[in-house]
Amino acid sequence: MSDFIYSILMTLSSLGYFGIALGLMIEIIPSEIVLGYGGYLISKGVLNYPLAVIAGVIGGTIAQLFLYWAGYYGGRPFLEKYGKYVFIKKRQIDMSEQWFEKYGAGVIFSARFIPVVRHAISIPAGIAKMPFSKFTLYTVAAILPWSILFLYLGEILGKNWANIKTYAEPYVMPIIIAAVIIGVIYYLIKRKK
Repeated sequence: MSDFIYSILMTLSSLGYFGIALGLMIEIIPSEIVLGYGGYLISKGVLNYPLAVIAGVIGGTIAQLFLYWAGYYGGRPFLEKYGKYVFIKKRQIDMSEQWFEKYGAGVIFSARFIPVVRHAISIPAGIAKMPFSKFTLYTVAAILPWSILFLYLGEILGKNWANIKTYAEPYVMPIIIAAVIIGVIYYLIKRKK
């Protein structure tokens, strides 16, 4: 692990639950690593599991709300101009817009488990003026199991938490498949109506 990532994790861990929320809000490093390290802190007795889950859900949701509002109030031109400052590329916006147009609002839940699309999907939801309450509900429903899984894996891995991506692989693929199936079912039901 690079010294840069390690120093960020040390800073976040000194902030406790707020550090987990902040790490997921700004996501300089992947959420899996932040949550995995949070799980490690749980295994050491520094953090409490339920409170860490709440912090993860709050942080992850707030991050997505910023992108939703950027799409809602700024639209695509704003995001194409300034998105690079928050690591959002035009390709991600294009891909997430295509997913949103194809699968509708239900993709807000299922796309949270798919790399590249998972963060940018909030942008077309904002551009399409998706109802705020519906957007927030789908977002929380996806971030909750994500936070629970990676905090749990970090906790059981203990000091080996840095290998979380390797250990998470057998769990993540079934979650991705289930999320895609749920998204397709939602799309088919919506289309039938």
